[in-house]
Amino acid sequence: MGGSALGKYSLFVAIIFWGTIIGGITYAHVVYFPPYLANLPDSAVIVTGKHALNEGRFWMIIHPVLILSLITALVLNWRARSRRSLILLSVGIYFVVLVCTQLYFLPELGAFRESASSTLTPAEWLARGNQWQYLSWIRGAFMYVGFIPLLSALTKVNDAPKN
Repeated sequence: MGGSALGKYSLFVAIIFWGTIIGGITYAHVVYFPPYLANLPDSAVIVTGKHALNEGRFWMIIHPVLILSLITALVLNWRARSRRSLILLSVGIYFVVLVCTQLYFLPELGAFRESASSTLTPAEWLARGNQWQYLSWIRGAFMYVGFIPLLSALTKVNDAPKN
């Protein structure tokens, strides 16, 4: 199997894992977050109760796998300029999303989890949860947009110089 084929297959893998993340984002925003953030602090039981959901497991597995698949696709397609630039664009978008997640979204999720021990009113939690969801939909939109260059890279021929 030539380098071009490996590059193409590595893109397939990265696309599958990126799509898996998009599915997780969509599911979380449609099914999980609306009831969780709708009635804090009472609804925090969804993540703190006896039978709490731990959606963090999914994210702790999928992010490293996606990062590894993106690095592999980038390395195996490095000499193919048209693919490389598109993969780098997706990686850049993903990096921005990860930084925003670390700086705002994860700390807020921690605050939501601990809302029962807070002095904020349910109305304040509702406003905070609504803002979080709104901004998270924007973050999710960036992930959808970041998927497009990867798909486009798959359509590019290997323009790497021949040795």
